Amino acid sequence: MPMTSTLISNAEILNEGIRQTGDLLIENGRIAKIGGSITAPAGATVIDGTGKLLIPGMIDDQVHFREPGLTAKGSMATESRAAVAGGITSFMEMPNVNPQTTNIEALEAKYDRAAEVSVANYSFYLGATNDNLDVIKTLDPNAACGIKIFMGASTGNMLVDNKETLAGIFANAKVPVLTHCEDSPMIAANEAAARAKYGEAVPIHLHGEIRSREACIKSTKMAMELAKEHGTKLHILHISTAEELALFEEGTSLASLKDANITAEACVHHLFYSDEDYQTLGAQIKCNPSVKTERDRLALLDAVRRDIIDVIATDHAPHTWEEKQGTYFKAPSGVPLVQHALLSLFEHYHAGALSLETIVQKTSHAVAERFNLKDRGYLREGYHADLVLVDLNAPQKIDKDDLLYKCQWSPLEGRTLRSSITGTWVNGVHVYDGKHATTEPVGQRMAFNR
Repeated sequence: MPMTSTLISNAEILNEGIRQTGDLLIENGRIAKIGGSITAPAGATVIDGTGKLLIPGMIDDQVHFREPGLTAKGSMATESRAAVAGGITSFMEMPNVNPQTTNIEALEAKYDRAAEVSVANYSFYLGATNDNLDVIKTLDPNAACGIKIFMGASTGNMLVDNKETLAGIFANAKVPVLTHCEDSPMIAANEAAARAKYGEAVPIHLHGEIRSREACIKSTKMAMELAKEHGTKLHILHISTAEELALFEEGTSLASLKDANITAEACVHHLFYSDEDYQTLGAQIKCNPSVKTERDRLALLDAVRRDIIDVIATDHAPHTWEEKQGTYFKAPSGVPLVQHALLSLFEHYHAGALSLETIVQKTSHAVAERFNLKDRGYLREGYHADLVLVDLNAPQKIDKDDLLYKCQWSPLEGRTLRSSITGTWVNGVHVYDGKHATTEPVGQRMAFNR
């Protein structure tokens, strides 16, 4: 799309912990100037930001957009469009698709596809298996955002359970290693016990006990031990228990994330839901790791405030509505979240649980630092113009007709959230105006300072 100048005037600009009312000028896809009062260039589009919050776009370090091979559930085109409508301007996508992203050819094929269809910026993970260590050893550090290891149940051969292979991956990784930490033998035993008691009619509210806290704790400890032994940059995904939080250091600074050995992520659904919600939402919130107790949810929020949790992501993972209607063992795990993830975090702001500064740090700044992203994640002159305009005082009811996910459902449907996304810009292009999202593929491959 042709590059134009855009002036966003009189907004409350929040960046790097500082709020100021002022203007921001976009030229040629980048932030040209930030100041108290900027004169609009001739022909520029002017957006009045009075009374609204202007922040850097969310960078989601964990999504499943289902392409290639699983496009009945979602696609890069549909899910990136939903993402920008939710204020997510960049995403990092997981390798458990078909074919799996476990070699360089499959990795580059996804970049090629994203260039054709993605509304948001993108990067992709290389998936680890028990037999692709040679690929990991030769991986160009700028070719992937990280290496994903499923240390819990997954599909195909992506459950890495060979200890020698795990040690080899941790020892040779040139990029951050990201782990899904659940102990599969523990889960299998819990599933067998539940099946023996209930047959196929296992109640959905037992999901948090079957995908248990003990399984998470054991696997997380193992990943951390490997990282410490090999000096690996480890990022542990979707922490879901209070006990795991005690394993991490408190007060990790934003400046130290670039070189930190071990960091932690929480997901929006683990901050928003507890096992009490299974009663009304059932398999809609069935995910792995499982949504656990209210005690865990509150502990995670506290860990975000105390800088134990470094990054907040979505783990967006759509399935069709028909799939979710199955019995406990048949209903797949995963929740569509990108369109309302930021809005769910603003609910914590309204409730007094999280500050706006914390939300911006955990969804933008910290991701940019942890993954060494080039020129993204901040509102800085010269950086890519990936921006979100938010009206914190404009309630929005989540209506099915407004959902942009291919699966066309959300666990938030029917709920009213207290804020609204009124504008999103990706590389300077106005991709969402509060009502309509473009289909133009304006997203770019993210670059790294590695």
